[in-house]
Amino acid sequence: MKSLLLLSALLLVIGVLMQPLGAREILIFENPEQEMRYQSLVRELRCTVCQNESLFDSNAPLAIDLRNQIYGMVKEGAEREQVVDYMVSRYGEFVLYRPRMSPLTYALWFGPIILLIIALGALFWVLRSRSRDKTAQTHNAATLTPEEQQRLDRLLAGKD
Repeated sequence: MKSLLLLSALLLVIGVLMQPLGAREILIFENPEQEMRYQSLVRELRCTVCQNESLFDSNAPLAIDLRNQIYGMVKEGAEREQVVDYMVSRYGEFVLYRPRMSPLTYALWFGPIILLIIALGALFWVLRSRSRDKTAQTHNAATLTPEEQQRLDRLLAGKD
């Protein structure tokens, strides 16, 4: 029994040690400019399978395929915009960490600013209406007719 437990633990350790830790493809570029373009693209394009990971950070099979696709395009001489256009046409604007300015993405770009303006306007309106209510209450208490003032004086004196 003890030897079986020891053998199981040994197999588990060997299995863990044999896992490739962050293995990456070895890519060969014709010049440093191509490599820089490739690195820039895989860091700024999002893996469409993973949650908020760039193609560079992801080890998903799709991310590996996309990195290979980008590598091939860069090696063939494709410019940055050509690669980005290809990826957007295939996977939509979601593939970009910084979506382009277009009618489809206006809500992404201007939504937070519009919501902030609306929130500040609502806050201003609430504070202003509270201030008006306090002013009205103070004004109403200070403007008594002469008859009301006499009655108030009698009530305060305890004569009524």
